[in-house]
Amino acid sequence: MGEENQLERAYNQTAYKLAGNGERNIQVLKEAFQNIEDELESDKYGKGRIIEDFQKKMAVLLGKKDAVFFPSGTMAQQIALRIWCDEKGTGKVAYHPLSHLEIHEEGGLKELHHIDSVFLTERDQVIDLNDVIKMEDGVAAILLELPQREIGGQLPSFETLEQISQYCRDRQIRLHLDGARLLEVLPYYQKTAHDVCSLFDSVYLSLYKGIGGIAGAILAGDNDFIKQSKVWKRRHGGDLISLYPYIIPADYYFDMRSNKMEQYYEEAKEVAERFNACYGISTLPAVPVSNMFHVQFRQAKEQVEPILLELEQQTGIGITSYLKEMDEHSCYFEVHMGDGYSKIPKELLDRTFEQLDESMKHWFNQ
Repeated sequence: MGEENQLERAYNQTAYKLAGNGERNIQVLKEAFQNIEDELESDKYGKGRIIEDFQKKMAVLLGKKDAVFFPSGTMAQQIALRIWCDEKGTGKVAYHPLSHLEIHEEGGLKELHHIDSVFLTERDQVIDLNDVIKMEDGVAAILLELPQREIGGQLPSFETLEQISQYCRDRQIRLHLDGARLLEVLPYYQKTAHDVCSLFDSVYLSLYKGIGGIAGAILAGDNDFIKQSKVWKRRHGGDLISLYPYIIPADYYFDMRSNKMEQYYEEAKEVAERFNACYGISTLPAVPVSNMFHVQFRQAKEQVEPILLELEQQTGIGITSYLKEMDEHSCYFEVHMGDGYSKIPKELLDRTFEQLDESMKHWFNQ
């Protein structure tokens, strides 16, 4: 068995997990259904009290006229951009080069909808107003991801968002929010979801990332936009006969965790400070702006793996199940804070980071 597989196995066997909301096992589903009446009628092809009530609840949260539940965010966002391109009569959208649509969807936007992408900035940069001003002509819509996951969850300032929003409205360019982790950025901005979403024409919210549901997504916007999105949802095969196995957990865990984002944000800053105090380790960003960040090592992946493996085996705290190579001399992993951190005994946590610091110093000084 390779070192990476050993690291994953050691992580899975630990008693505590530094990040996340716990194991994604059948108990997640059973807990969400524990108080649901047996006689409750399921939704059927997008209709019924279960789905319609939840959609209304999410529309109110996001400050939009209407909302629709999708099985996946990939489906929801491609459809949103297709609607805006059809409205404009041009097949061109703009976003960050490390957008989910670009690197995780097998070219779906291009292959399914014949929409071309325009990159707004460099791979390691946050989009700003100047990037938007300089973009090429003919763009129907801009997608902004908050936070920008692939660069450590970094964010533009709220003032920058306001400026981009106004620029787009003045020029009739639609602005779409990839808000997969929207709730997680609200503590940093000190804004409500309504405040942030008011700057955008359409909004996507994930129901399984920070919220911790089984799967699913919400797409929100004005009435005509949602009417069109429901047609495209049917075309994509997203109108399953029933979606309640996803909706009920989404609603349950939304109520459980949506008010914990401030806690996760403060814990992210605390954990990042601990990592930054360790020799040869830094975080991106140095001070997190949401509940997520990257932990970077100034050592090769094959050198860091045995250090983390031994640490997890000795302390019982799962730091990470994987490492990604940045280059031949450095590597990183991603952290998303959730319910797991508060369950770790403080003394054990202190001891774990002391040992990590000592192990890194020992390796560097060999």
